Amino acid sequence: MPEPSLLMRSGSWTNFLRSGLGCGSSEPAMTPSEFENRLRELMRAQAVSVENAHSIECVGCEKCLLCTFCRDSKSLTRCHYCTACSNCTDCAHSRGCTSCLGCSHCVASERCTAGNYLVKCVGLSDCSYCFGCAGLSHKDFHILNEPYGRKEYFAITSKLAQSLRL
Repeated sequence: MPEPSLLMRSGSWTNFLRSGLGCGSSEPAMTPSEFENRLRELMRAQAVSVENAHSIECVGCEKCLLCTFCRDSKSLTRCHYCTACSNCTDCAHSRGCTSCLGCSHCVASERCTAGNYLVKCVGLSDCSYCFGCAGLSHKDFHILNEPYGRKEYFAITSKLAQSLRL
């Protein structure tokens, strides 16, 4: 890449595209409008593609990448055994989750990170065994953001999960 002083000498960053600096090509340089048009074409082609790239046994899935044994999910990356999830990355054995990262054994949770055994949770980080919680970080065995003992937690949540049909 050329030095910034070379790029700014002419007073505009768009001259970098026109000058061909750093391209290593003798072809005429691309104008900003040509660049924008090509970028729009690429984004349009990506938006209509529903293929699962490098995935194994993903059934009913769209736009999943490097996933295995997922079902009826969309836009997952490196997820395994997930069902009806969307926009999750590095998740496993989860069901009905949206935009989760690095979670496992979660159900109907959204925007959670590094969580395990979360049910109907939103925005949790590094939590385990939470049911109906929101915004917690580094917590275990919570129901509706309230702490419970391990035995009490399982007694309550087993009944709740059954009555909520989860």
